[in-house]
Amino acid sequence: MFKRFINLQWKSFFRSSSFRKGLALKIVMFFFGIYMIGALVFVGGFLYEILRKTFPDQSPMWVLSGYLVYWVLIELLFRYFLQKLPVMDIKPLLLIPIKKSTIAHYILGRSGVSGYNLLALFFFIPFGIVLLFNGYPVLNVVLWLVSIFSIVLCINYVNFLVNKSDKALGIIGGIIVVLYGLDYFQLLPVKEFFGPIFHGLYQYPITLLIPLGLSILAYALNYRLLKNKLFLDASLKSKTKEVKTSDLSWTKRFGDMGTFLQLDLKMIWRNKRTKAQVFISLLFVFYGLIFYTQEVYANMIPMFAFLGIFMTGIFLSNFGQFIPAWDSGYYSMMMAQNIPLRKYLESKATLISVSVLVMFILTIPYVYFGWDALAINFGSALYNLGVNIPVILFFGSFNKKRIDLDKSPFGNMQGTSATQFLIMLPVLGLPILIFTALYYLISMEAAVITLSLLGVIGFALKNYLLDKITEQYRKKKYGMIAGFKEKNS
Repeated sequence: MFKRFINLQWKSFFRSSSFRKGLALKIVMFFFGIYMIGALVFVGGFLYEILRKTFPDQSPMWVLSGYLVYWVLIELLFRYFLQKLPVMDIKPLLLIPIKKSTIAHYILGRSGVSGYNLLALFFFIPFGIVLLFNGYPVLNVVLWLVSIFSIVLCINYVNFLVNKSDKALGIIGGIIVVLYGLDYFQLLPVKEFFGPIFHGLYQYPITLLIPLGLSILAYALNYRLLKNKLFLDASLKSKTKEVKTSDLSWTKRFGDMGTFLQLDLKMIWRNKRTKAQVFISLLFVFYGLIFYTQEVYANMIPMFAFLGIFMTGIFLSNFGQFIPAWDSGYYSMMMAQNIPLRKYLESKATLISVSVLVMFILTIPYVYFGWDALAINFGSALYNLGVNIPVILFFGSFNKKRIDLDKSPFGNMQGTSATQFLIMLPVLGLPILIFTALYYLISMEAAVITLSLLGVIGFALKNYLLDKITEQYRKKKYGMIAGFKEKNS
């Protein structure tokens, strides 16, 4: 029966109406997959020597075991965003005499051999082979690899259980941040605590039963959940949703602009893709820890300018580059009404300005790494407020691709065009170029002051710039309306 299921899936893949349309993308993704596999094999093969030279006083296996706790959490977080749940058109199969247990086992079994699970093997198997060449016991290494694959399967099936839960995402992300913070500030030796646990999988082969048992348990829970949902009338049951309302009456104090602000806030909170932009922006507050904590970047001051522009303007870039495509579903209706376009754009500018201020406040703790970091972030925030907001709104007039807000935000390139890539040149590249030139020609203080002055000048010319941008939107009005009506864009 499994052979027949595979044959049906194979035919469905090649007979799909979108197969030829996405053939070029599939070919590109195939070569990208080959590259990823090659990179993992290369890193896994040389990891032993890298760890041996980096930590000469410790065993490479012991060092790797200390980091495996981060691997498990990051793997689970990675899969939450990118791995799709196993999908199969099961309704026709429910009309014929096929056991529900067979269908459930096939779906779960197929997910067990997914590319995400195999990627880990391409990394750990070369590392295990190198261990064998260096005299490690064969039985211990082989059973350790089996334990690693059992952990991978456990992560795979746990992801299916928690994938629809935003709370699970917050818990996983929070655990990663807390553990890294405790380890970095030496409040709790995380690697020393979890290292012996994972090293025990190699040192005591009998412990293989623990990850193996956990993977079987995760499989059984998924099987039970899936089997209970395999009914034709399951989709006919009416769903009861709890309606949550928010009091946004405070937006009325902004006058005509308040109506647009209220709509934007509701759109951001009620839709997957816009809500994801908020969470991603908040997560990138910790991006600076990658650079500020490394001594190799200590003298690369222009890199701090990149961090300042990027961290304080992350929402500006992610959300702003798709203005007004976020409203593409009803943009033609808006343009047919007596709606002041200037107020519409001004509300977008105000929303992004608030995000810049919030992100700057969240980056203030980086003063721990020096006052230079705070000064650069402050100058970058002013530049984003005065210069990058008008720039991002101006480029928005060239957006003609529709965005469906109900679709999944991850791996979704809808609405993306060459405009989005061109935006990054003036928004991110220009301030970094200005800062770098002034830093090397004069001083860091001169570079920060220049960015700040440019931001203040842009803020002083706000009304003039918004008038010009409004004229640009009026010129592009009909082109945008026509583009947003094309649902396959």
